[in-house]
Amino acid sequence: MEDHNTANLSDPASPAASVASAEIAAEFAALSVEEKEQRRAEWSQELARVEEEINTLRTVLASKTRHASDLKRKLGITVWKEVTDDMNQGIRNLKESTVYQRTESVLKSTGEKTASVFGSITSGISSKLSQMKNSESMRSIEASVGSAYENVKTKVTSRSGSVSSFPDALDENNTSSGLNSPTDSLTK
Repeated sequence: MEDHNTANLSDPASPAASVASAEIAAEFAALSVEEKEQRRAEWSQELARVEEEINTLRTVLASKTRHASDLKRKLGITVWKEVTDDMNQGIRNLKESTVYQRTESVLKSTGEKTASVFGSITSGISSKLSQMKNSESMRSIEASVGSAYENVKTKVTSRSGSVSSFPDALDENNTSSGLNSPTDSLTK
């Protein structure tokens, strides 16, 4: 019965702990004054022994921790190396998990499907552009742009005797024909 009560006392919020506390209080209240003083003295001595053991264990733990640190330093094991090793082990554990492997296969499959879709879209667009380039309408546009360029180039060369820039040719053409650009009227 004693072990059962102390096990439940480890969690003071549990109902068993409050029942055990009530039982202890009832037993303690039933004792005589001398017995109460004797129990308190026993408990105080036991508490002092336990606290002394805790302090001894802390001292031993600190000593062992220092010794481990010295050995790690001698072996060349740094904190950074330990963290790196822990992270690498965590990554290995993750990669070995079935959830990761499933996710990886789904992402790989999705990537392949996406690449396939984009490949078919780009090949379709290339095919359409090729068809447009070879169409009669596009040839007509190319011919028109080409002849317009040649006409402008010929006019620029014939007026000034040398080839100048397209904007210069426009300005020269506007001036000779009496036309002014909209910006000319603003600057005058």
